[in-house]
Amino acid sequence: MKQILVKKDILKSNDEIAKKNREAFSQKGIFSINMLGSPGAGKTSVLEQIIKSLKAEVNMTVIEGDLYTTKDAERIENQGVQVIQVNTGGGCHLDASMIEEAIKYIEIKDVDFLIIENVGNLVCPASYDLSEDMKVTVLSITEGNDKPLKYPSMFQKSEILIVNKIDLIEHTNFSMDELYNDIKSLNENIKIFEISCRTGEGINKLSTFFKEKIKDKRRNI
Repeated sequence: MKQILVKKDILKSNDEIAKKNREAFSQKGIFSINMLGSPGAGKTSVLEQIIKSLKAEVNMTVIEGDLYTTKDAERIENQGVQVIQVNTGGGCHLDASMIEEAIKYIEIKDVDFLIIENVGNLVCPASYDLSEDMKVTVLSITEGNDKPLKYPSMFQKSEILIVNKIDLIEHTNFSMDELYNDIKSLNENIKIFEISCRTGEGINKLSTFFKEKIKDKRRNI
C-alpha cells in the first residue's frame, strides 16, 4: 500500500488538474467514480462488496481518502486490489491535486475501474471535481431520510444514490417514500439502489450496473 500525506495547498486550479486527469483516464478507457457519504454510511463496506463481485472480471484500483489513518485502506487491500491511501491531515475532502499525486503510483494502463473513496462528509466533497465519471453517494438507513434536504448539494450533484443498511429499516422510523420524494425533488434523474452489505441484497444489481458502465467506457477508447 502506498500512503500519501498531504503537506501543501494546491497552487493550480482544481478544475484544471481535474481536466488533465480526466483526459488521461479517458485515453485509457478507465471508468471512475467518486464515492461520497457521511462517516458511518458504510462506504467502505459497499466498496468491499463491489470488489468481491467484480474483481474476477475487472481490474480495479482504489484511492482511499481519510484524515489520518489507513484503517479503511487496509480493509480494501485485504480484498486483493491495489489501494493508494491519501491522508488529508485534517482536511475535510479530497481534491484533484491529491488524485494527480495518487495516480503517479498507479499503472493506469492496466486499470478498468478506478474508485475514489472520499473523506466522510456530506458538505465539502460535493464541490470538488476529482475527474470522476460520476459521483456516487452512500446514505445509510440509520442516518435518517432527512439528509437530502439538509445537504442538497451532495444529492443534486450525484448520479447514483446507494441506500445502505436496508436490513435495519424495520428498527427505525426511516421513510423510503419520503426519501424518494425528497431526492427526486432535488435530482429527478438520480438512480437509486437499495442494498444491504450484511445480507447481500441489491449488491448484484449495483455491481452489474457498474460493470456495464466499465464496458461502455472501454468501447469508447
